[in-house]
Amino acid sequence: MDSTMKYVTLGRTGVQVSRLCFGTMTFGSEADEHTSGELFAQARDAGINFFDTADMYSDGDSERILGRLIAPHRDELVITSKAFFPTGPDVNDQGSSRRHLMRAVEASLTRLGTDRLDVYFIHNLDPRTPMEQTLRALDDLQRQGKILYPAVSNWAAWQIATALGVSAREHLARFEVVQPMYSLVRRQVEVEILPLAAAEGLGVVTYSPLGGGLLTGKYGSNTRPTTGRLVQNERYAARYRLSSDYHTAEQFTALATDLGVAPASLAVAWVMANPAVTAPIIGARNREQLAGSLGALAVTMTAELYTRIAALSATPPPATDRTETQQA
Repeated sequence: MDSTMKYVTLGRTGVQVSRLCFGTMTFGSEADEHTSGELFAQARDAGINFFDTADMYSDGDSERILGRLIAPHRDELVITSKAFFPTGPDVNDQGSSRRHLMRAVEASLTRLGTDRLDVYFIHNLDPRTPMEQTLRALDDLQRQGKILYPAVSNWAAWQIATALGVSAREHLARFEVVQPMYSLVRRQVEVEILPLAAAEGLGVVTYSPLGGGLLTGKYGSNTRPTTGRLVQNERYAARYRLSSDYHTAEQFTALATDLGVAPASLAVAWVMANPAVTAPIIGARNREQLAGSLGALAVTMTAELYTRIAALSATPPPATDRTETQQA
């Protein structure tokens, strides 16, 4: 088993990124600054050069801590951030209007102590702002050198496709990377977003490969830990509320045990094996958790094993109900 980090091209950017991206959502909250530094060093030792954050993580402390950590290595790293969710009490401290994005980028650059963001995600769809305005603002920010590649997270495939069409029509910088949720227990992305990304040459950086912790071996149909994100966080508890999720987790843990592989390692490896995925985002509260996800690098994911794992959860239905017309 070769656990050496491999590097791949991020969509059509020409930028080489590690096959795993480290997400710093825990920095400044579940991981204090000292622990964050340990996690950063552990990720770097594993060969990770790709780090993801957002302006709203830990009220900006994630960016501040990450900024201090990346300072000696900035030119070796690919850094992403995001904007959309509220970052202050003012009614305009949110969204993807030109006004907010221009201010949000400057604030993120200051917190991160850098002169540019390699990838900049619109964190969610803003129904109040015309798409053209958002895309024009991103184009201007790219021309100014403050962001290098516009990107998008949590948009539907039709919204992403519409944006790509607008960018082409108006000669604007297009989205080059998408960041959707993807795990064995959340596979909707397979229906349209992954095929769209493959067709358009978009980089795909997926989040929550462990299903919020569901696929770490701690959960089953009648098994619940006393602590953990799915127990203590209402948003995650609601996201993974279906009994079928816990049934899948139980079967998955049994398979991982039979294979002698840590469930977290196997879960990340399964996502990483999808040919449309550039890099899953892994995160952690401590070194032990991170080691579990990094173990994905040592997993040999054969086609047969990939299919066995996929069979543990329902394959989402295709995007069209006229499946007979797809036959050759």
